[in-house]
Amino acid sequence: MSTIAVAKATRPNFLVLAPLCVLLGLSLVVLQPVNLSALNIMLVLIGGLLAHVAVNLLNEYEDFRSGLDLITRRTPFSGGSGALPEIPSAAPLVGFAALLTLAGVVAIGAYFLWLRGWPMLVIGLSGLGLVVAYTRWITRLPWLCLLAPGLGFGPVMVLGTLVALGGRIDAASLIVSAASLLLVSELLLLNQFPDVDADRQIGRRHLPIVLGLQGASKIVAALLLGGYALIALGQVFGILPAGVWLAWLPLPAALWIALRLPAALEAPELLLRVLGVNVVTLLATLALLGIGLLL
Repeated sequence: MSTIAVAKATRPNFLVLAPLCVLLGLSLVVLQPVNLSALNIMLVLIGGLLAHVAVNLLNEYEDFRSGLDLITRRTPFSGGSGALPEIPSAAPLVGFAALLTLAGVVAIGAYFLWLRGWPMLVIGLSGLGLVVAYTRWITRLPWLCLLAPGLGFGPVMVLGTLVALGGRIDAASLIVSAASLLLVSELLLLNQFPDVDADRQIGRRHLPIVLGLQGASKIVAALLLGGYALIALGQVFGILPAGVWLAWLPLPAALWIALRLPAALEAPELLLRVLGVNVVTLLATLALLGIGLLL
């Protein structure tokens, strides 16, 4: 039963985000004159997945210890997996699994540090700091809490993949990582909406608490549409290839999210629908962006 709890606490339904961000980094490397190694690609992918698993497990463990899991109203998109409230005895194993996956990330990072030098140290330490500090400390700093998920999956994971595979950071990679930062930050911001009351009780201070849901919904719209704007500007100025227009295909869904969110704040069923469409829109946009870079 404890093993099942650990597996559930990894939140497997959401682990597709890490491979998509690695795909973006890989797509950027393909645009450069780099000889790719299948082993290195596999290690980067494993490292990205382990980092995502580690932050999920740490979040589950810390939320259970703080008592948040016992007062949160869970949805398919927020409130954690519910694994530890169901099987409290699995908490030590979840904590150990978090440390184990984090050790795996450090080991893979050490290999790429040896291979690529100090740029990997800067990126790796930044990512490690975000993973370790997010649940316990960053969630009490509103603006850093907003940007931390996007920094982890954008600049850290996208640019980390690029550098680990032997690429160089250029204007195209900065735009792609910045667009990823905005979109992923928007995803995590919106997923905080159902948890406001419970999060407030344990001392968290993210933007939906500080600004209120109406104020935070404006930030959601700005981040979401800002991601598409960055992609468009990158192509218009000739920095990104024409194929990145594929990433605009989900734009109608993004506009629907921005327009429907204010009304959904007073309608729980509509809010759940908006949350679901938002997840699909984000994942589709990142996947299409990666494909568009390769085209």
